[in-house]
Amino acid sequence: MSNNAFRDHIAHDNMTPLWEVLRGLTPREPKQTADPVIWRAETIRQNMKMACEVISAEDAERRVLVLENPKFQGKSQITSSLYAGIQMILPGEVAPSHRHTASALRLILSGQGGFTTVHGEKVLMNPGDFVITPTNVFHDHGAQGTEPVMWLDGLDVPVVQMLNAGFSADDPNLRQVLTRPTGDSNARFAAGLRPVGDTHGGPVSPLFHYPYSRTRAALEQLSLVDEWDACNGFKLMFTNPTNGLSPIRSMGAFMQMFPAGFKGTSFRETDGAVCCVVEGSLRVQVGDQTWTACKDDVFVLPGWAWRCFEADEQCVLFSFSDRPLQEHLGFWRSEINPSATTTPGENHENLSV
Repeated sequence: MSNNAFRDHIAHDNMTPLWEVLRGLTPREPKQTADPVIWRAETIRQNMKMACEVISAEDAERRVLVLENPKFQGKSQITSSLYAGIQMILPGEVAPSHRHTASALRLILSGQGGFTTVHGEKVLMNPGDFVITPTNVFHDHGAQGTEPVMWLDGLDVPVVQMLNAGFSADDPNLRQVLTRPTGDSNARFAAGLRPVGDTHGGPVSPLFHYPYSRTRAALEQLSLVDEWDACNGFKLMFTNPTNGLSPIRSMGAFMQMFPAGFKGTSFRETDGAVCCVVEGSLRVQVGDQTWTACKDDVFVLPGWAWRCFEADEQCVLFSFSDRPLQEHLGFWRSEINPSATTTPGENHENLSV
């Protein structure tokens, strides 16, 4: 019996030869499954303005424009494991309270007077703030000032979908009933203190609001003492104060600062990352593509793609990825290429979407 005939014969029994697919299942190294893409801030703002004219936050439930990687067209994915979108709330609007299995993180981009309510606690959000809404927790958003509020959303939806573990529910109330005063979680957990007798544990961080003023001060202090990393400048990870791990187990979020004149070493990591410039500008080289990212531009660093950074002025960069999940599973790996000869500024191509 020939190999083809054998394959056709066992196919009727829902079987297939491993030797014909083995290398695809166990590759020599990760494949680049996502494209390097950049979404310009001005394009984002223009499209969000039109979205606000098309639908209300309440009718949409979440007025969000999904940032979709061309390699995953139609799948609402920015990398193989991450979802990203841009959300806007107009003054007086409320995005109704709901909950879902997927965990969410947010970087506030613009606008004053925005708020989110999690676990019955309402917090005000300012540009640069990092906010999480953990798995299966009711949350609503709104804008009580005079400005539209816009932010970057990141969720682990593709992971939840892969595991077929997704649930969701609407809150009977449009807005949550407030059961804790504003600042309660920060007072309990963000000052290097913890209530005596607190038994908090599990996957949900009790702290869900990380003000940018505190993050920025930490980066500045770090830069006064430490030498910058040759690849990443000064980089900090947001953590759950009860265990020092990522506030979300499937995703990690980071804030880093590149000093003026930074010229980074080329490196690669297995986690694909979604990045957003918070301050300044940054030249980014990914593979053979190079662009300059400015404030509120969002871009993708595909997993295991060579990348390096260069900054003429001081730059602050936010990013999130599935690194904590990969590290927990023992998968995460990085590699530095100190002999790289190409530097940002060469081979420019426009990857704007």
